[in-house]
Amino acid sequence: MLTQEIIRRKRDGKALDVDLIDEFVAGITSGDVADAQVGAFAMAVFLMGMDTEECVALTRAMTRSGTQLKWNLDRPVLDKHSTGGVGDTVSLMLAPMVAACGGYVPMISGRGLGHTGGTFDKFESIPGYRAAPTMAEFRRVVKRVGCAVIGQTADLAPADKRLYGVRDVTATVESIPLITASILSKKLAAGLDALVMDVKVGRGAFMETDRSAVQLARSITSVATSAGVPTVALLTDMDQPLGSAAGNALEMAYAIDYLTGAVRESRMHAVVLALAAEMLVVGRLAESDDEARARLQRCLDDGSAAERFSKMVAALGGPGDLLSDPWKHLPRAPVVIDVPAPRTGFVRRIDTRAVGLAVVALGGGRTRPGDLIDHSVGITGLAAVGVHLTAGEPLAVVHARTESEAWRAVEEITATYTIGANAPIPIPVIKQRVTADA
Repeated sequence: MLTQEIIRRKRDGKALDVDLIDEFVAGITSGDVADAQVGAFAMAVFLMGMDTEECVALTRAMTRSGTQLKWNLDRPVLDKHSTGGVGDTVSLMLAPMVAACGGYVPMISGRGLGHTGGTFDKFESIPGYRAAPTMAEFRRVVKRVGCAVIGQTADLAPADKRLYGVRDVTATVESIPLITASILSKKLAAGLDALVMDVKVGRGAFMETDRSAVQLARSITSVATSAGVPTVALLTDMDQPLGSAAGNALEMAYAIDYLTGAVRESRMHAVVLALAAEMLVVGRLAESDDEARARLQRCLDDGSAAERFSKMVAALGGPGDLLSDPWKHLPRAPVVIDVPAPRTGFVRRIDTRAVGLAVVALGGGRTRPGDLIDHSVGITGLAAVGVHLTAGEPLAVVHARTESEAWRAVEEITATYTIGANAPIPIPVIKQRVTADA
C-alpha cells in the first residue's frame, strides 16, 4: 500500500493490520518513508490511538528492524526505564548498584525528549566516554563490569531511533502507543530477562494525571510480559524535579555525589531504592523487597556501587578518576547566578515542565533533531516543595553560557515557583505499583 494511504487509514481512525505496520516500519528503517510522513504517522497515532494488537505489532516490527541481542550469562539480565522527567538521574546510580548486587544491566538509554533530560546526553558530558560503542564493545563491558549505560545505536531498533527523533519536535511525545513501542522495541532487542518501569506522573511528566500514567504503565507491562519479559512499573511523582540539579554535567556530578555518599537527597534515594529493589526481586536475585533494599544499601555504604560506576566509565573510554575529581573533567558553564526568592514563605508549587524548558532554552536540550547541546548548562540547588525560604535567599542557581541567557533563566525559574505562607501537604514520591495483571 502507498505510504500516504497507510497514514490516511490511521488518520481516519481505522486499525492497521500487521502487514501494513511491518511495511511502514520497514520504510522508516530504509529511509523510503520521508520525515514528513513519519511525523504525519506519529500525529495520526497521537490523535487516533492504537489498539493492543496494533501496539504489539508496532513494537515487534521496530524490535526486528535491527540487531536482537542474546546474552547467555550466568545471572539475570535486567534493566530499568523511565518515561522521562526533570532532575531524574536515577539510571546513573541504579545501574551500578544492581550490578554490584549480582545483576547484569545493559542499559540502552535515549536522548532528551521535549522538556525532559536524556541519560544518553548526561553520559556524553563525560570526556572520552563512548556513549555509542559497537555492539561487541557493549557486550564486553557488560560481561566484565556488570553494567554499561549507552545510547541507542544504529544496530538496535533503528526504526525507533528515527521515529523517536521526529516525535521530539512534532508534539507527539505523549502518545501511549508510541511511548510503549519506543521503549519496548529497544528493551526487547536488548535481550532482557526482566524490566522495571519508572512511569513519571505530574506537571513535569508526559503523563500529567494518575489515570494516564496508569494507562501507560498497564500498556507497557502488558505488552512486555506478553512478549516474554516480566515487567513491573512504579508510578513516581514528577510534580516537582526529582533531584535538585537539572542539566547534563550537573546531573552527572549530582549522581557522583550520591554514589560516593557526599549527598543523598531523600526523594531521590527513595526512588532509586524502590526501583532497584524491584529489579532484584523480579530478577530473582532477592526473595523480598526488604532483602533487596538491605543489599542495595550495603553496596552503597561499602563503595562497591561507586566502584562499578568508575569501572564502567573507564571501560567505555572515560577518565579513571572521575569519581574522585569530577570537576577536573566535567564541563563548567562560565556564568553562574543565584535565583533569589521573591518573597518569604514556603515553596508550595513548582511548574516542573517550565524548569525543564528553561534548561532547554539555556542550550541543555534540543528544539530540532540533530541540535548540538551544551552539557555544562542547567540549574542546581532547586528548592524542593515544602522548603521555607526567606526573601532574597537562593531558590536555585543558574549555570549559563552568557549573562543575558543567565538572567533570562533567572526570570523563567522565578516564575516556576509559587511561594505561600502555609506549608503544602506532602505528596508521596512513590505513588503506585502496576503489573500486567493489576
